[in-house]
Amino acid sequence: MEMILKILIGVIAAFHVYIMVFEMFLWETRGRKVFRRFPRELFSQTKELAANQGLYNGFLAAGLIWTFFIDDLAWRGHIALFFLSCVAVAGIFGALTADRKIFLVQALPAIVGIILLLVGDF
Repeated sequence: MEMILKILIGVIAAFHVYIMVFEMFLWETRGRKVFRRFPRELFSQTKELAANQGLYNGFLAAGLIWTFFIDDLAWRGHIALFFLSCVAVAGIFGALTADRKIFLVQALPAIVGIILLLVGDF
């Protein structure tokens, strides 16, 4: 079960690294292709806002990656629980305010990770 949790945390962290890169560096290029309903002229005007969001996603990824370098089991579990909880809350908020699909791609994997963490030994 520990290996499954580590893989899940790694996948969640990689997803947040992708979101960070997308929002910080690809907002005006790739963003236009992904968010087609968003008016094109607003991408340059919201570049700094997207970069700020991307930075926060980078912090989530960093926290999750940090868990792979913590030797103390209790400390590692607490840090993983904190960052997975942050991801879950962000995903739930995003699903309620932006798009319900966010729950499936962001919140649900984090919730599964929290459950695995609470029932297993990480």
